[in-house]
Amino acid sequence: MSDLSAIVKAYDVRGVVPDELDEECAQALGAAFADVAAAPDGGTLVAVGYDMRDSSPGLAAAFAEGAAWRGVDVVMIGLCSTDGLYYVSGSRGIAGAMFTASHNPAQYNGIKMCHPGARPVGRGAGLEQVQHLAEQYLDEGIPAAERQGEIRTEDTLADYAQHLRSLVGLDGQRPLKVVIDAGNGMAGLTAGAVLGTEAGLPDLGLEIVPMYFELDGTFPNHEANPLDPDNLIDLQTAVIGEQADIGLAFDGDADRCFVIDERGVAVNPSAVTALVGLRELEKEKAAGREATVIHNLITSRAVPELIEAAGGRAVRTRVGHSFIKAQMAEEQAVFGGEHSAHYYFRDFWFADTGMLAAMHVLQALGSSSATLSELSEIYTPYYSSGEINSRVSDPEAALQRVRDAFADDIASGVVAVEEFDGVTFSHWDAAPRWWFNLRSSNTEPLLRLNVEAHDEDILAKITDGVLAVVREGQEDDDE
Repeated sequence: MSDLSAIVKAYDVRGVVPDELDEECAQALGAAFADVAAAPDGGTLVAVGYDMRDSSPGLAAAFAEGAAWRGVDVVMIGLCSTDGLYYVSGSRGIAGAMFTASHNPAQYNGIKMCHPGARPVGRGAGLEQVQHLAEQYLDEGIPAAERQGEIRTEDTLADYAQHLRSLVGLDGQRPLKVVIDAGNGMAGLTAGAVLGTEAGLPDLGLEIVPMYFELDGTFPNHEANPLDPDNLIDLQTAVIGEQADIGLAFDGDADRCFVIDERGVAVNPSAVTALVGLRELEKEKAAGREATVIHNLITSRAVPELIEAAGGRAVRTRVGHSFIKAQMAEEQAVFGGEHSAHYYFRDFWFADTGMLAAMHVLQALGSSSATLSELSEIYTPYYSSGEINSRVSDPEAALQRVRDAFADDIASGVVAVEEFDGVTFSHWDAAPRWWFNLRSSNTEPLLRLNVEAHDEDILAKITDGVLAVVREGQEDDDE
């Protein structure tokens, strides 16, 4: 019996090509996807896009064949970013599939799938059914529908770029010099289309300095994962050398964006969340509407404080885009942000788009006389550790050691403990203000630590102290 459990994850498909994911598998998944995501809603059309990996065109074509075999028409939009696929799904109300492994190494590929309107296909939202049917089709063959679907190609890049420009206007502001590191990923195609003139749209007056715009799924320069600080070094050096106003780094499928200021310093994604959230909040207030902004558990406390001080409503969610997308829709939130630099917009079908977040930052910077470091300082009143991983033999035992270390303060009420997506220990209501969260990895024996404090010395003291307890008796524990 076929078993796809190794490659069907919480909210996507991902595996090594061809050992775990090959064209036969992609064809079965395409047929199952058509049955689960398109047919139940009466849909007769799905969109399929893919990234720059060598295996992507063949896998996408096989997936399209499987969907067509089940009677669904397919529009192949070709090379695109993940948010470019979401644009087609959202604007046309059709299901969609994007072939990408995002920031994973070259030997990987995968599929991000969505229902019509860019609603995610994940666990509890159709992915189990897709897996079950695909396994059945691999074992028994794909039954042909009475009418075979048709497959056609369409270029949607200019429409995508124009839609983003309609949401954030970048004309009429001071000129900016922008260094963009595409990491040989899909931003090498989309950045020039959205921010430049390569899709035939008017010039926005931005001076773009491209880095690694050549589409190359082997990632010859560095991994397309800006969450790793090592992958930002080239961009930071270039921003300083070019005397640029800002640097932008995208991941492989260009749905995440990291921001570098004019000094070559990375802007905390929480600061970007606060900046963009306040801009969207002000837009809602000007229209006479109340606004909700979603933030995940380990974003800075500055985010809810600033949103609520401005008259908005801040709602916290668990870490992970499936959770934040679901809560975005439930709350009808105008915007949502994660520490991992995923940014979600109500006006983009509650989906994430790194390019739209970047445009908000560019618009805020271009409309101000301040430098980006001065601007981001407003949204960064506290100090944070970033996420620190510790490999431990028994994560639960390590967490209990931390509980024991703070037992007296917990018992006296000095430190509050909350079990929500891991465990959060908080001393935020009195000086010295600090909090930290410890979460276990779902797939590895890791504990993930995030610390925030109002003072740099307190940050170091809490971080070092907690890590010492977590790593007690462990070997080779740095991640």
